[in-house]
Amino acid sequence: MGADCCGHEVKFDGLSADYKRRLWLVIGINASMFLVEMGAGALAGSNALQADALDFLADSATYGISLAVIGASVRTRAFAAIGKAASLSLMSLWVLAMTAYHALIVGIPRAEIMGGIGVLALVANLASVLILMRYKDGDANVRSVWLCSRNDAIGNVAVMIAALAVWATGTKWPDLTVAALMAGLFLYSSVRILQQSFHEMRTGHPSAVNHAH
Repeated sequence: MGADCCGHEVKFDGLSADYKRRLWLVIGINASMFLVEMGAGALAGSNALQADALDFLADSATYGISLAVIGASVRTRAFAAIGKAASLSLMSLWVLAMTAYHALIVGIPRAEIMGGIGVLALVANLASVLILMRYKDGDANVRSVWLCSRNDAIGNVAVMIAALAVWATGTKWPDLTVAALMAGLFLYSSVRILQQSFHEMRTGHPSAVNHAH
């Protein structure tokens, strides 16, 4: 990373053929896993699986938007990142609402389906993380891609833990707890993306702000 004449640390802006190829690959992975995991979540009655499926869908949209604005102005890329952050916040609210609904009405999820799909989703997410690892630092647009990929990997580990806890306890609370924690992770990532996006829109530079990895 370099610095511009005004002393701003310049961040990677996505203008790389290799980066674009990697984005197309992870779009395919995430779109496929959204369909698989949403269906499995409905079959298993698992809110955690459905929350994770929505994270796959959000990632697919994030990667598509990121591809569309590569090469655009700093403000345009930052504005796109703000839109992605807003979608993460809305998704978080939906997950919290569904968690409350499941806590009051729906029965115990099927732990064996949760665990099996959790393993498949974890493999897909680890593959996406490894594909994008080289580009985990960049402007708000690039950064939002990495945070969504990281969220997926963390979320799938949590789903697998929830499946084991559901099986061990015979209750739905581990599933609901994980779904609520994932909603919190979505909100946290949204805030981090917004902080960098607003900073870049103010300054007009794809510059660095402090981030918690």
